[in-house]
Amino acid sequence: MDSLRYIIKSVGPKLIPFFKTVAIYFVILPSQENPSLLGTILKCLPVASLVLFVLLHGMSLDEQFKYSRRIVIGLAFCCVGDALLAWPGYFETGIIAFGIGHFSYILAFGFEPINVSMGIAILGLCVTSIIYLLPGIKGLPLTVGVPIYIFLIATMIWRALAQLSTIKDLRNWNKVCSSTGGLLFVISDLMLGINMFKFKINHAQTLVMSSYYTAQLAIALSVVDSSHFPIYN
Repeated sequence: MDSLRYIIKSVGPKLIPFFKTVAIYFVILPSQENPSLLGTILKCLPVASLVLFVLLHGMSLDEQFKYSRRIVIGLAFCCVGDALLAWPGYFETGIIAFGIGHFSYILAFGFEPINVSMGIAILGLCVTSIIYLLPGIKGLPLTVGVPIYIFLIATMIWRALAQLSTIKDLRNWNKVCSSTGGLLFVISDLMLGINMFKFKINHAQTLVMSSYYTAQLAIALSVVDSSHFPIYN
């Protein structure tokens, strides 16, 4: 209990900007049909605040911060993707930015343990999703780009979930955070894809963005490795 209280006191204040900017975004809920500079800024601020959170939690070129560096790079590219997706004509570029973000997350999560059976199962779901969405996708760039992006996010969730098998005790809850974040990211992107390429979903903006922000929060929290806190030393 003391360790949990210590972690909350250490992490909580650094997350205040995130919760405030998320609240502002959903109160205003900027129009996606009529994008504006203000709306784009409001959309990007929550993830930008998570970049700040990771930096404040600790950052250097030391090997021990390799995971945090890769997570912050992923968050930064996703933030760029948020800005690009807010404007018509930049969807393909936004996908590239998010793809780079997922690649950085993949490098952060690593490839040990490999968990081949899980990878095959997720690959099957990946192919199914591509087959489902592909008929509604128009234009060569998206026809090529969307399947590549789906493959990247599928790899990301595979590597995130594979880490669960390495959990030894409650001090490894950060791996639960990364897995939860990965799952929510997939759910958010699946809803976005269905809304864009198959049929309109009621309250799509609220559903997509709420799951997306929660996903990024969970991934950002995965840098908090409680086994490294002084109370355990």
